Amino acid sequence: MSLTQWILSIALLAWALLRNVGTREVTLMTFALPTAIVAAAAAFFLFPLPTAGGDLTLIATLGVVGALFGVAASAVTRLHRREGRLTVTAGAGFAALWIVMIGARIIFAEWASGPGARTVGMFSRDHAITGPDAWTAGLVVMALAMVLTRTLLLAVRAQRGATQPALVGA
Repeated sequence: MSLTQWILSIALLAWALLRNVGTREVTLMTFALPTAIVAAAAAFFLFPLPTAGGDLTLIATLGVVGALFGVAASAVTRLHRREGRLTVTAGAGFAALWIVMIGARIIFAEWASGPGARTVGMFSRDHAITGPDAWTAGLVVMALAMVLTRTLLLAVRAQRGATQPALVGA
């Protein structure tokens, strides 16, 4: 994993935690900022998108994993009314999900470029994955899918009035 990838991974984790952990009023920026960041990151990191062989299958699979993390992140995020205003609260469960997801990406990238390189190479060969660019795109899509899924689910809950509790405690 390059220094740039380390910096981006840590910056993404820091941003997610600083921007979301705690209680905040729901505003247009609650949904617009993460959506804009996802769009910008996709434009920057995913073009050209590797599409040969099994690349799209890998990218889609990692996208589904990210979406599942997004569902979990939404489930541990509470929307409620406080003094007549809609607020969002994310706590330890949200932070833990982000730490696990980013940590797993970092661990995999380091393993794949070190002691696991042969295993990843054989897996890539066996599944027609063209190389590191496909893996990078898949991991980026995983993170973006997590952000976008959580944002969309929170928007739906906010639109419904958000008086229902989250699936899991905040």
